[in-house]
Amino acid sequence: MKIVVDSHIPFMKGVLEQFAQVIYLPGSVISRKDLIGADALIVRTRTKCNPSLLEGTGVRFIATATIGYDHIDTQYCKEHNIFWTNAEGSNSSSVQQYIAAALLHLAGKLKLELKGKTVGIVGVGNVGKKVASLCETMGMRVLLNDPPRARTEGQSAFVSLESILEHSDIITLHVPLNEAGPDRTFHLVDEDFCLLLKPHQVLLNTSRGEVVDTLAIKNLLNNKKLAACGLDVWEEEPGIDLDLLKLVDIGTPHVAGYSADGKANGTSMSIRALSRFFHLGIDEWFPGDLPVPEVTTLHLDCWKLTHQQVFENLIRFTYDIVADDRRLRGSPQTFELQRADYPVRREFPVYTVRLLNADYAVTSLVRNIGFNLSP
Repeated sequence: MKIVVDSHIPFMKGVLEQFAQVIYLPGSVISRKDLIGADALIVRTRTKCNPSLLEGTGVRFIATATIGYDHIDTQYCKEHNIFWTNAEGSNSSSVQQYIAAALLHLAGKLKLELKGKTVGIVGVGNVGKKVASLCETMGMRVLLNDPPRARTEGQSAFVSLESILEHSDIITLHVPLNEAGPDRTFHLVDEDFCLLLKPHQVLLNTSRGEVVDTLAIKNLLNNKKLAACGLDVWEEEPGIDLDLLKLVDIGTPHVAGYSADGKANGTSMSIRALSRFFHLGIDEWFPGDLPVPEVTTLHLDCWKLTHQQVFENLIRFTYDIVADDRRLRGSPQTFELQRADYPVRREFPVYTVRLLNADYAVTSLVRNIGFNLSP
């Protein structure tokens, strides 16, 4: 058996060699020639799995170690009996952590009190649900927009996109990339969308770069018609628009879901699916010990701190979003390298917090976010 694997997928090397010939290549350069005689392909979003790549190769199985799968021509796969799978929900907690860091950083910059503010979540899948839970824990009012879910579950829990735009202080996008159909999200944030935004609002996008029309958002930001904008994803990645990078308040190289935990989940889901398909017997595989930061315990004196200041201290302890922003601004041409060599980031449950002078409300909130509490 021959398996071709994106060399930037972590925790992968040495796992499948006992079953197959494994070829590791950067995802952006995997070609049809590389897949001749291959049985399986494990990729990320950088590899476009379409007829020009797959035709005549013999590939029967494709796994993407990402939640998104718009880079896979699913119709072609169906017509040619190619099984495909994605890592749905694998990095949802990582994106939740990123959004927490972004919200608190921007709140400090804009001098906002997040409690009582309204956040509009567009796209309420695995990631959107985690973000909603986070925002509710932080005392925010949450509005949900998800037309596919609203059609199947009923309208009562959801609002229209127009209502999101009208009533939200913060709008955060967590949609898949759909280029056509009733739930089209390609250039969801277009000129018409931008006309409905208000100067006090904040916009975040961690979904897909093509969801936001670069020209439309540049015009909006150039005209100071948005309080702040944070982008983790960009059109034409990795060749991002440098003028847009200068305009946004947070700019990062598509790393919202790049915690070590999220990466491990994505890799394990891909390998488990491959194992089930080819009957390899490693259906429960998961990476060994994940890298751990040097310091995982924080003592925080809550005396005279607001709940938001407590959150800010805790989130910054686990993840410095400003460092990611600084690296991208300093070297946008190394966008892909920054992703490949991303520093170790672990999620909240890895950390233990001892709160001093904290009331019951603060203690409960910190526990609800996912931290371990030390007596």
